[in-house]
Amino acid sequence: MSWDNYFFTICDTLAGNSKCFSRQIGAILVRDKSIISTGYNGPPRGIPPCDRRYEIDKKLREKFISEGFDVENEELFIGRCPRYVLGFQSGEGLEWCVAGHSERNCLINAARNGINTKGTTMYMSCGIPCTPCLIEIINAGVEEIVVTQSNFYDVSAEYLIDKSDLRVRTFNLE
Repeated sequence: MSWDNYFFTICDTLAGNSKCFSRQIGAILVRDKSIISTGYNGPPRGIPPCDRRYEIDKKLREKFISEGFDVENEELFIGRCPRYVLGFQSGEGLEWCVAGHSERNCLINAARNGINTKGTTMYMSCGIPCTPCLIEIINAGVEEIVVTQSNFYDVSAEYLIDKSDLRVRTFNLE
């Protein structure tokens, strides 16, 4: 098994632990073929999963009621992203999202543990990250990202890749 296959197998495993009901993505930081940090997308430590949020978040509950949802029918919410229940598409209604992206969480976990991220490679089980995550990846000194697709999340992401020294490589399963 190649190193890329090995690292992507771990990314997929991490993605399976995601607490996000919208997308399950894993990310790892690697230096010298050793994993130095991991992350997956979901709410911050200690924050309940989003599908129970309607029970405890007054503002979200009011939003559901104002949109005509029966908040007593928990089948509408369990295992579902509140944004999708409200009818938002991917990237919309982000004011209702409390999940951190896997890339961001990977960098935060490194910082939390005092690990230097300069000169690392980040593997992630997604395409090219969004602009805010790319900004953090570049500022953290990550040298290369390895992604599953070379599609750009947004126009600013393409600009950041073009103007930075960050290398982008697309992983091809062997």
